[in-house]
Amino acid sequence: MKLLVSALEHSANLHLAELKKHLPESMELEGIFSAELGEPIVDLRSLAIMGFVDALKKLPFFYRLADRMVEQAADADKVLLMDASGFNLPLAKKIKKRYPDKEILYYILPQAWAWRKGRIPVLARTCDRLLSILPFESAHYPAEAPIEYVGHPLLDEIDRFRGPEESRSTGIIAYLPGSRRGEIRRLMPHFRTLRRRLPEHEARIVIPPYFDAARIRDLYGDLSGFIPVHDTHSTLYESDFAFICSGTATLEAALIGTPFVLAYRAKALDAFLARRLVDLQYAGLANLFSLDFQGRPMHPELLQEDLSVDALLKAYETFDTRRYLQDVQKLRAYLGGGSSVKVARIIMERQAAS
Repeated sequence: MKLLVSALEHSANLHLAELKKHLPESMELEGIFSAELGEPIVDLRSLAIMGFVDALKKLPFFYRLADRMVEQAADADKVLLMDASGFNLPLAKKIKKRYPDKEILYYILPQAWAWRKGRIPVLARTCDRLLSILPFESAHYPAEAPIEYVGHPLLDEIDRFRGPEESRSTGIIAYLPGSRRGEIRRLMPHFRTLRRRLPEHEARIVIPPYFDAARIRDLYGDLSGFIPVHDTHSTLYESDFAFICSGTATLEAALIGTPFVLAYRAKALDAFLARRLVDLQYAGLANLFSLDFQGRPMHPELLQEDLSVDALLKAYETFDTRRYLQDVQKLRAYLGGGSSVKVARIIMERQAAS
């Protein structure tokens, strides 16, 4: 069986690696994914984009890449799209137009429930299976849409969790300033000052493993006082507390059971547009989930003008760890388990029935 995969982003490839463990060895992967998982048609490093100008320069490259994927789809039994809606949704439309009977599965869906809701009907009519990792997501789709909740992939990938009554002190605080240039540069001044004001703790800073030395120097500046690490899950599990940029790491911390505060500051114009285009009460997924199952957030968020070193310190000093760890258990129960086994079965089931 041939599976055409489009997984452009680092996080999608982590989920794909877990999914691949549950697919038969005879499954042949083709398309766009990490070279560690097979033989892709393109080096993922060539897809990296830094800024608007760079994106414009690379548009012809992405158009050619999409055309190549459409040609590859001719011999594929199924198509699996993962995240990256800017590339994958137009690709899905092209493949469905060329091959109307080709089964397209979309795993890790675009967050159309939060912004650009016009994509929802496009997804519903273009894809044969919409595999959601958010329990509330299907409520935003029409009843006839082929969407189903399959669990959350992080529950497959995290292997250590703190218990509801687990009390310990390691003396470690984790700092996660994100992976994008702007967010790192805007958070690092706060984190450096914060580290100086918490000198009794060991400070570990999580840096993406694919950053080279030159990029680290450029983005992070002076890292004296910090211990650079790459393993997010182990670092969060071993830490008493974490200061985390908005993103997937906030949900990872919540599932593991590490107390944390979400910190984020965007450019003023970006923040202005987001407030008008994005229909969300909170930035963190754990808080959005918590609103759904208990009507209140789990952890503090400091965004834009509310973000300061003093505010970060106050959030750290007043954090209600006991209540948070009880909420963590509710969150895990709410998500219900991992997604990889179920998605693997879905990929195989119609093939077996055909």
